[in-house]
Amino acid sequence: MMAAIYVKFETPEELAKQAEEALETATNTGKVAKGTNEVTKLIERGDAELVVIAEDVQPEEIVAHIPVLADEKEIPYIYLSTKEQVGDAAGLTVGTASACIVDAGDAKAAVEEIVEKVAELKD
Repeated sequence: MMAAIYVKFETPEELAKQAEEALETATNTGKVAKGTNEVTKLIERGDAELVVIAEDVQPEEIVAHIPVLADEKEIPYIYLSTKEQVGDAAGLTVGTASACIVDAGDAKAAVEEIVEKVAELKD
C-alpha cells in the first residue's frame, strides 16, 4: 500500500504496537479523545499528550491537517495502519480516523518512551 500524503514518517511496527497498547491503557486508566474534531480541538488547546492517526483514512483531507497542527503545537503524533486499530485501542466498536491521549493514566511511561522514539524518527 502506498503511504498517504499526510504521513510524514514511517512508523516501525513495534512502535505502532506500543502506541496501540498505550492508547488502550490510557482509555482504561486515563482520558482519551476520539474522532478528528475532538482531536483537533485538543491539539489546538495544547491538551493532547500523544495523537494517533490512522493511515487508511479516505479522503485523506480528513486528517491531513493533524500532523501540521501537532507540529505547530509541538505535540507528538504517531500512525497506526488502520482506523479499526485506532478505534479498537480507543475503546470503540468502530474505526476512527484519529484519537489522542489527554491523560495517559497507567500508560505514562509508555507514552514518554513513544514520544522519545517518534522524535528520533522525525529527525
